[in-house]
Amino acid sequence: MPTTPDLSTLAPAYDRSAITTGIVHIGVGGFHRAHQAMYIDRLMREGLGSGAPDSTGSGAPDSTGSGATAGAGSGAPSTCLDWGICGVGLLPGDARMRDALASQDHTYTLTLKHSDGHHESTVIGSIHDYLFAPDDPQAVLRLMSEPATRIVSLTVTEGGYNIDDATGAFRTESDGARHDAARPHEPTTAFGYIVEALRRRREAGTIPFTVMSCDNLPGNGAVARTAVVGQARLADPELAAWIDEHVSFPNCMVDRITPITTPRDIDELRRELGIVDAWPVVCEPFAQWVLEDDFPAGRPPYERVGVQMVDDVVPYELMKLRLLNASHQGLAHWGRLLGMTYGHEAAADADISTWVRAYLEREALPRLLPVPGIDLTEYVDTLFKRFTNAAIADTLERLAFFGPSGMPKFVVPTVRDNLTVGGSIRLGAAMCAAWSLGVLGTDENGERIPRVDDLRPLAERQEAGDETAFISNTEIFGDLAGNERFRTTYLEELAALRSQGSRSRMRALVTEG
Repeated sequence: MPTTPDLSTLAPAYDRSAITTGIVHIGVGGFHRAHQAMYIDRLMREGLGSGAPDSTGSGAPDSTGSGATAGAGSGAPSTCLDWGICGVGLLPGDARMRDALASQDHTYTLTLKHSDGHHESTVIGSIHDYLFAPDDPQAVLRLMSEPATRIVSLTVTEGGYNIDDATGAFRTESDGARHDAARPHEPTTAFGYIVEALRRRREAGTIPFTVMSCDNLPGNGAVARTAVVGQARLADPELAAWIDEHVSFPNCMVDRITPITTPRDIDELRRELGIVDAWPVVCEPFAQWVLEDDFPAGRPPYERVGVQMVDDVVPYELMKLRLLNASHQGLAHWGRLLGMTYGHEAAADADISTWVRAYLEREALPRLLPVPGIDLTEYVDTLFKRFTNAAIADTLERLAFFGPSGMPKFVVPTVRDNLTVGGSIRLGAAMCAAWSLGVLGTDENGERIPRVDDLRPLAERQEAGDETAFISNTEIFGDLAGNERFRTTYLEELAALRSQGSRSRMRALVTEG
């Protein structure tokens, strides 16, 4: 456990030695530890029962001995310690997480950074074990095959699902997919492990676990289904059909700004609270989780700690992706061209914030579905309060890093919808043009832009005279380069940015509206 002179007000009071695994999570990083693991820790602290309320139907007893009872709704709560999380790491870099967590009994410190400057820290205890798959692949498969494991969750990043963005199909020719198809009992990818564990559960007559994607992409459950079924089909089409019919893949919307932990964060924790933590997590106070209630093997009573359980998550995920995440892309691409470093700098800049609000109001908001229980005007106002929280110090470098995987999900779909109905696309096209110029690696002050993505060769071709090279990347833009209206608007905005500069062009776009 992280060391400190007095953990009495920070550490969990529940008996961590009594925790058993109910959830296996693949891809433990900062976001999982700030979000899903935090919610489970809340449940354990409150001593709430296992299963789900009777009214949801997802907590009904099963015949597998998995413990998925309806205790939470029957008035007979337990401690929820049977919903402990065992993390799983698959990549070489995950060895660092293995070592950091193992050195402190798998606990870690979560610090909420408030905009007024004060910090709120808690030691999270819901992750009770961690398996580094390359150390012992069979140990991972045995755990995933146990009846007590009722949920396998994922945060493997938006680009980690091996899905072709243009077609929506599983990439069957990737090295990992081919390896796991040829040697299904010795998997290396997340989807290979899930398929093999489901095969073993099927053979043993054990109810399948629920696959819960918590990544930031539209229809994350449906995308996870495509990946798992696609991987299974390569080696065993009959198993693939069984998975498609019997395994649940609920969609969800997740939200909490969680920047990368810095050495300064670690030092502040030690200096201010006396806590020595190898890898703490820092995040904003805001957290949101909207989750489809489809858990045949049972689930924790998430709704008791603020998770919104719904029948259809689509309106909520579109709201988040096309408002919050699209705004992040706007802040990143305009801010980096102007030489800024942090998200709160860009959000506090009058020209950038006015431009982002104009984009949301004119192009994004009109294309959203009604969102039950949400005032969208208030939601947008809340976004800017969150974005300007300087204590978070979220870097534009981190936000821009998600351009290649995020723009096709956060911005391009809005452009497409507006093209379909004849709506405005100019601000979206301008954002794409600003992105392309930032990828060149130099801001408008002549300074280097750090960590540009691998689209730079296309941006350089664009600068050399092949004006549609950047938007001809079909993995990101699909066939938009062939759409006359988009192509013309993009080229107009590219030319205007070059001649006017970012700040003047943003002002003109807002005024022209």
